[in-house]
Amino acid sequence: MPDAPTAALDLVLELTVLLGEDMRRGLGELGLTETKAHLVFAVQHAGPSTQRVLADMLGVTPRTVTTLVDELGAAGVVTRESHPTDRRATLVTLTEDGAALGAGLVAGQRELAGRLFAGLDEDLPAFTRVLGEVVARLRALTEESA
Repeated sequence: MPDAPTAALDLVLELTVLLGEDMRRGLGELGLTETKAHLVFAVQHAGPSTQRVLADMLGVTPRTVTTLVDELGAAGVVTRESHPTDRRATLVTLTEDGAALGAGLVAGQRELAGRLFAGLDEDLPAFTRVLGEVVARLRALTEESA
């Protein structure tokens, strides 16, 4: 039987796999990849943004963002608009359909959260605190090894 830290990590890893599978399935039904969904969330959160800013937000290359914007543009999710002060730059904005898609993604996330954590009201603050600490420690370890 694994020790407590190993057992906890085993559960976190299993949770990661299950959440990833569920997310990919749900996004696939919408014709999205994880990266495309992240771009939609980024524009929804930050508002109209340059592709350079989006690349930085997503941690990908500008060329990757260009491809994503091309594909999401062809699907009617985003558009490119002239930057009001920089003639060399364009802003990526959500279309009406893109804004509705983003709102649907947020609603789906809230619904899943409600279903996963229903009845755990007393334990949820402690779970959130501990999980936040684990995430912070993993980020620190990742930054150390980079």
